[in-house]
Amino acid sequence: MNEEQFKRNYKKAVDHMKTDDQMKKRVEQSLNTQRQQPKRSRKPLYIAASVVVAASIGLAAPSVWQQWSGTSAPVTEVASNDILRTTTSNTPNTAYDPVVIPKTELPKSEGKGAMADMLQLVIYQGNVYTQSATSLEGANALALRGEKLGTTTGGINELSSQDEYKELASNIGEADIYAVSGYDKEFRIMSYTEMDGQVYAQLFDKMHDMTISSGADLIGKLHLEGRITSAQWETFDSWNNGLQQMQPLTTDKSLDTFISALYAAKPIATSPQLEENLYSKEDRKIIYLTLEDKTQVPLVLFGEGLVRYGNVPAFLEVEQGAFQTFWNSLGE
Repeated sequence: MNEEQFKRNYKKAVDHMKTDDQMKKRVEQSLNTQRQQPKRSRKPLYIAASVVVAASIGLAAPSVWQQWSGTSAPVTEVASNDILRTTTSNTPNTAYDPVVIPKTELPKSEGKGAMADMLQLVIYQGNVYTQSATSLEGANALALRGEKLGTTTGGINELSSQDEYKELASNIGEADIYAVSGYDKEFRIMSYTEMDGQVYAQLFDKMHDMTISSGADLIGKLHLEGRITSAQWETFDSWNNGLQQMQPLTTDKSLDTFISALYAAKPIATSPQLEENLYSKEDRKIIYLTLEDKTQVPLVLFGEGLVRYGNVPAFLEVEQGAFQTFWNSLGE
């Protein structure tokens, strides 16, 4: 990990959130360890502790979800996953077998809280909300701040017992929690803290207890259609080396066509075998979509025709023609 990437990761971890001393120490220890390591291997490794920069946008393997959701039932799909199967039809098939992501259960007994160290999280109305892949700058957060839902208490760590997973418990320290204007609080909430004249905000999503019958059931929660104001893309090599070599992506009909195809995409449940196949290769491209509300949504495109949002334990298989046309338009 180079110096620039270290600084970006550290900023996301500690500057976007008012954390307690215990959290900061864990973050610093994790990042200092990473900083001393050689360049990331060709099979990207999962970054543990509260900082999940790579995995939060679906770039790193293995799945964060599998490590977080150790107490949940497995993700299921009715039919077997023929992940490389394509269709010759120009009309996407929307009668897919659904992918069911079960509710993440809170720890039932002592010693079951190890997953709490993996992601930034907030407990709200009995549900686990984890750090969103979608980013939001503090300067734009006030416009999205809805009703106040409460204030987190902090205190959750890898040794937490069942009793500590109570309403508004978290591992982000003390922060005010709000609804997000334009989004269902059943899906998304946000932390908002003002300190020394600066605003620190973080989005949290509930990406479990859902059934994905098509891309619309997942991507539709982000409200992409008709709301993209600008876009960029990045090669895997640029991301892998922390180069931030962003290239402009024209928000024209070709992007609209791809987004429409993404809404109609077939859901594919993740598995260790699928992730090993995908993440052992480098044919990935990342697009960053800035919406009217100033949120930025990253999507990871895999050369096999799959798309992933964040650490959701499912991929979306886009119709072959639409995917390949868009993939080719991004260049090398």
